[in-house]
Amino acid sequence: MESTTPLLGLRGCVIDAPEYGKLRAWRDGAVIIGDGRIVEVGSFQFLGRKHRPQPIHWQQSDRAIIFPGLIDIHTHLPQYPVVARGRGQLLEWLHQHIFPRERNFTGKIGAREGAAFFSELTRNGTTTAAIYTAIYEDSCDLAFEAAAQSGMRIIMGQTMMDVGTYGTLQPRKVLSVALLESERLCRKWHGEADGLLEYAFSPRFALACSERLMRSAAEMALEFGCHIQTHLSENREEVERVRHLFSKSLDYTDVYEKAGLLGPQTILGHCIHLSQRERCVLAETGASVAHCPTANLYLSSGIMPLGEHLAAGIKVGLGTDVAAGPELNLWQVMRSAIESQKARSFSDPNVIVPSPAEVLHLATQGAAAVLGKGDIIGSFDPGKEADITVMDLAALLPYGGTETKIEDLTPDDLLALCVYRGGPHAVLETFVRGVSLAHVHRDAAHAAHE
Repeated sequence: MESTTPLLGLRGCVIDAPEYGKLRAWRDGAVIIGDGRIVEVGSFQFLGRKHRPQPIHWQQSDRAIIFPGLIDIHTHLPQYPVVARGRGQLLEWLHQHIFPRERNFTGKIGAREGAAFFSELTRNGTTTAAIYTAIYEDSCDLAFEAAAQSGMRIIMGQTMMDVGTYGTLQPRKVLSVALLESERLCRKWHGEADGLLEYAFSPRFALACSERLMRSAAEMALEFGCHIQTHLSENREEVERVRHLFSKSLDYTDVYEKAGLLGPQTILGHCIHLSQRERCVLAETGASVAHCPTANLYLSSGIMPLGEHLAAGIKVGLGTDVAAGPELNLWQVMRSAIESQKARSFSDPNVIVPSPAEVLHLATQGAAAVLGKGDIIGSFDPGKEADITVMDLAALLPYGGTETKIEDLTPDDLLALCVYRGGPHAVLETFVRGVSLAHVHRDAAHAAHE
């Protein structure tokens, strides 16, 4: 028997990027949603006639630009309050600004800041995020509680460190406690909220982890079917220190490969200074890369060779990476992904600069593939779950559009406006599984005051 529940119809300019470099668009389009999934996408006139006998609740706006929900595959919850702090490079910056901040991310701070962080993500149009917390079990646990209330898709994990850690445990106890706590968090939260929440084992990077910790994290991720997230080859000094510390390994990537950390479930932040051998290893193992250009520029880490990674067959998505990145704004990251490759092209004419359509793919379908969800979210293919971001054209145009002939703007024009001028001021609404996250947040706020 067919459901009598009214369908939801969103009308506007509908845009997605199901393949790298391929833009699909309907200038006066519609997305029809039923039972949390995409029922159909196409022109408004055609779909309106086709579904006329069915009850459809229409949200219509001539200023709406409708995209698949944006996916942030690398960011740090505890660090957000210290954005734009410090001007050193990676290792100095971590010790002077980030570790002191994370040291205080304990207890109820996880709940308070978690709720604000998830709200800020949705304000920026993000519907799915992969997130690191600090080294503490209690704040990570409470952050998961906040994530469950947010309605978002969240992949998150307690940061694991047993070398040079900022915690108060005796060094000989750090490893066993980190493994025990991460396993407890995984057992409690992985697959919760009807599958919207997932756990990620999160060894920080090779300089902060013993070989035993890395091997154990890899084994637990395999046992529980979880993601692994870590950092690789972000900064030249970091790479050189890893070379000395792990002198029996071929290179930084070899350290992770020997520990069993590389596989289709692995998200590697940055990967700026890789050799061709390392690229081949990532492609062969199926490990993916989180490209974080705003963060890389802020810390003078370098510019990731995007085209070379893609040509090697490596899956790539985008990350805001706060607090090195300044905002939880994936439109800003898309813009930086284009502009940073332009900067490379000034000295190397062989560099291919990505288009707005290509960076949109990295923030949607490409990122979904990184997370193993390419057949679930990331585009408007019928049957996929309805994770959607709606942008406001009037907020993107100078003077609110009063001096622009809006009907002459093509879908490519509208996408470029989002990439170059997009941000929270221009986000109209976000949906996960067809549910408006604005409604989720209003309901949660109402319940909190009852």
